[in-house]
Amino acid sequence: MNVPRLSSAQVREVDRLTAERFAIPVAWLMEAAGWQAARHCRGRTAVLCGRGGNGGDGLAAARHLHRWGRLAGVACTDAEALQGPAADEARALRALGVPIAAEPDLAGAQVVLDALLGTGISRPAEGRTAEWIEAINASGRRVVSVDVPSGLDADTGAALGACVRAGVTVTLGLPKPGLLAGDGPALAGEVWLADIGVPFEAYAAVGLAVPPHLFAMHDRVQLSALR
Repeated sequence: MNVPRLSSAQVREVDRLTAERFAIPVAWLMEAAGWQAARHCRGRTAVLCGRGGNGGDGLAAARHLHRWGRLAGVACTDAEALQGPAADEARALRALGVPIAAEPDLAGAQVVLDALLGTGISRPAEGRTAEWIEAINASGRRVVSVDVPSGLDADTGAALGACVRAGVTVTLGLPKPGLLAGDGPALAGEVWLADIGVPFEAYAAVGLAVPPHLFAMHDRVQLSALR
């Protein structure tokens, strides 16, 4: 099956088209992304979130893990800076009585869900984010990354400074070029494509022809099975 790659610029445009032309709120995609990421966390999971959309996916995943009795804890590098759907996900989590910590605690976790940085990065991680990446790598836990391992350039596959070493990467919708190039294969681990409800018409609008039956039988597909 010939599955196209989705660049970081195309991710932004597809998100815009999905919301503006096809009337599917970004919040719906975030909720689906969180659910898909949570399904790959087999064991008590510590969720580490950044302050952008990737962090919002992580917060959505934390809520599902809480429902399933598998949440060890959730932390965000800057919860006060969350905006839009990501801030809504934080409010929903807190409404359930789940605190969002300012520092990660991995002591009771078997799995770490990495939702620190997504496809939009263009420079090395700094400050708390870089420190948290190093803590993830030193933890000895199984690591699941949302979309791309934090610190990996989604287009080139270059590790931009500190970069998460994942055992599994749940990439959203379509694979990102960096997962298959440069440092990507060594850092991404087992890569799964997860259907989050993006209309294939949005992909077509940015010039990508997606096989119409890609998710017809399963809502998540291991990338190695398609190549």
